Amino acid sequence: MFENLTERLERSFKILKGQGKITEINVAETLKDVRRALIEADVNYKVAKTFVDTVKQKALGQNVLTALKPSELMVKIVYDELTTLMGSQAATLELKGKPAVILMSGLQGSGKTTFSGKLAKKLKSERGMRPLLVACDVYRPAAIDQLQTLAASIDVPVYTEEGNKNPVEIAKNAIRYAKENHNDLVIVDTAGRLAVDEDMMNEIEAIKNAISPDETLFVVDAMTGQDAVNTAKAFNDRLDFNGVVLTKLDGDTRGGAAISIRTVVDKPIKFVGTGETLDGIDLFHPDRMAERILGMGDVKTLAEMALKEYDEKEAQALAAKLRKNQFTFNDFLKQIQQIKKMGNIKDLASMIPGVGKAIKDMDIDNSAFKSIEAIIYSMTPYEREHPDIIKGTRAQRIAKGSGTTLQEVNRLIKQFAETRKMMQMASSVKNPMKMMNQMKQMKGRRR
Repeated sequence: MFENLTERLERSFKILKGQGKITEINVAETLKDVRRALIEADVNYKVAKTFVDTVKQKALGQNVLTALKPSELMVKIVYDELTTLMGSQAATLELKGKPAVILMSGLQGSGKTTFSGKLAKKLKSERGMRPLLVACDVYRPAAIDQLQTLAASIDVPVYTEEGNKNPVEIAKNAIRYAKENHNDLVIVDTAGRLAVDEDMMNEIEAIKNAISPDETLFVVDAMTGQDAVNTAKAFNDRLDFNGVVLTKLDGDTRGGAAISIRTVVDKPIKFVGTGETLDGIDLFHPDRMAERILGMGDVKTLAEMALKEYDEKEAQALAAKLRKNQFTFNDFLKQIQQIKKMGNIKDLASMIPGVGKAIKDMDIDNSAFKSIEAIIYSMTPYEREHPDIIKGTRAQRIAKGSGTTLQEVNRLIKQFAETRKMMQMASSVKNPMKMMNQMKQMKGRRR
């Protein structure tokens, strides 16, 4: 995400490296490159120009602190302005109706249906709400089936009316149904088109007028760049929506939509969607997005994602096992499953400051775990619980069963043994000096 923009901005800031102070000349040279980077990222031209002018004014008005280099000061100013440009603070949903109603809008293929399922799951698990999904896309043949499949996976009901081609009637009837069946949240999935047209706009406007939703969200594919901003403006002119949802943010996103859309339509980005799994939804935090664009990582979001998968009882049990050196391949397998639930490995790693740049050209995804999982699954239950017995013919059998080589199996066994020792030492903080000495000894043996 934003790799090209991040790289270009880093190059721009290098112009100021080694400079003793900020001057009008070196600022102008840096910001000329920044503006070019923003436009290449498909940021609206007027937004890019205003942004650069504001940064220039603030940079020239600053006295550089002795402990702060000009390039670092410029990064700080750009970070602050990017955060302001994208909305300053996270915007939440205002759900006061009984039931609360959320209307989804956007073009076909933007990810409305998938996001409806993601939002239903999030509000069900985090707020304890009882969602009802409503299928108002009566034109796309697979839309209702897709919504029903998503809903079944999260145990949420779907309201449909077979044979009824009037989405306004369906939406009104769904709200009546929700009241009768004690659903306190209604999420209405609507039809889209390949481009903005009058029929679609009339229809979505009629649905909004009929059901008076608490929130109308505009869902847009982040990969469409400036086109996303233009489409958002067309929808907002007719619907006056409450907020924007950026989907497919894990794809080849240039950054233009995220940076421009808040200024052009004067409406906040409320959520971002990543991937096809129903866990791929997050609140949009302008400050965190600015950090990611500038290559600073996003440790806060990474920590929140980890906490979602955190189970206190399991963690305590694992800590006890580590202290007793009883960590097994079954425990290792559980840790892998938890990491995979959090999302794409490369995206997760890029949230760690400094790592994103180091791995940008590396091909890393969750398939990297496949051979490890295959090896572990080829072990007997007893072998998983007693890794030390895996030698000789056992290792050969595991390699054959997992479709890997004996060398791969032996390598995993060795790495697991070393990891277990390290984890045991890390879990015991009573004697840190002893731990450091043991780590040095292990390092020496590997040479």
